[in-house]
Amino acid sequence: MHFEIQSNELIYQGFFEARRYWLRHALFSGGMSQPVMRECFEPGQSVGVLPYDPQRDEVAVIEQFRIGALRHPQGPWVLEAVAGVIEPGETAQAVAHREAYEEAGCHLDHLEFVARYLVSPGGNSEEQTVFCGLTDTSALGGIHGLAAEGEDIRVHVLALDEALSLIASGGIHAAQLILALQWLALNRQRLADRWHSG
Repeated sequence: MHFEIQSNELIYQGFFEARRYWLRHALFSGGMSQPVMRECFEPGQSVGVLPYDPQRDEVAVIEQFRIGALRHPQGPWVLEAVAGVIEPGETAQAVAHREAYEEAGCHLDHLEFVARYLVSPGGNSEEQTVFCGLTDTSALGGIHGLAAEGEDIRVHVLALDEALSLIASGGIHAAQLILALQWLALNRQRLADRWHSG
């Protein structure tokens, strides 16, 4: 399959950026499409991590104000996984460790890869990499985040079963956190066995 980008232009630059593309692409029936215009939101590549304590069977999730949830029935304070944008020269693993400390005061002992996926490819170029990070949740909690970045983040430590029940009741509606928790539900015994075996 083939595509041709004929031109593109930056149409917005702020906290994020957006571009407008003119392109043609191969058709499943053969040949090429007519020229089409598509706009793409380009926020960069990001990393999410769900801190998990296999010994206590607890997770740490964060809560913060999110502009994209302004009109959500439950309001704009959203329960999420720890997350951040990959800066030039950084690895996804380094971002997971950095953000866990900045947003949750959390040190991660080990990272388990969960998934890498496109967030909303119909109009968004962001790809997210998600990890589960093994940690000790006994001292986690409180308010965190970088004041210089306007962050005001509250940390919640929840039993894994409680977090899973919040998905069912609609209390958790951020996709990245749902994905991470459902992966953890499938892998909790394996992680617990690894923890106990050292």
